[in-house]
Amino acid sequence: MALLETLQQDMVQAMKAKQSARLDAIRMIKSALQKFQIDAMKPLDETTELQVLGTLLKQRREAVEMYTTAGRPDLAEKEAIELKLIEAYMPAMASAEDIEAAIAAAMAENPGATAKQMGVVMKATQAKLVGKRVDGKALSDAVRGKLT
Repeated sequence: MALLETLQQDMVQAMKAKQSARLDAIRMIKSALQKFQIDAMKPLDETTELQVLGTLLKQRREAVEMYTTAGRPDLAEKEAIELKLIEAYMPAMASAEDIEAAIAAAMAENPGATAKQMGVVMKATQAKLVGKRVDGKALSDAVRGKLT
């Protein structure tokens, strides 16, 4: 089932259960997906849906951090709740073992890679982890650690 259809069903359930925070988050996700679909003028596929959700996740993480440093725990909590709801629609995170195996395979494909060639190793690693969610910064740090 397409993500927009799932969101529509979840939105109806949230309305019936009178869960306003969940309903607001689902509406936000749905509107972001529909905006992207209208802007692109073509139907969404799974990769673009995940890309839009990834953008929303990143925005929520940054907002939580900014609200926390600004001393607004109420707003930080609201953003954290939205963050958890968005993560529920994302695929599972890649395990540490998956990441290590992908880095090892990418290093085997590019023997003798140095820190200057980190981009090549990163691309190969990300290609191995297609379909799994990976934090880019953590992956970058792990690859950098293996290359040095």
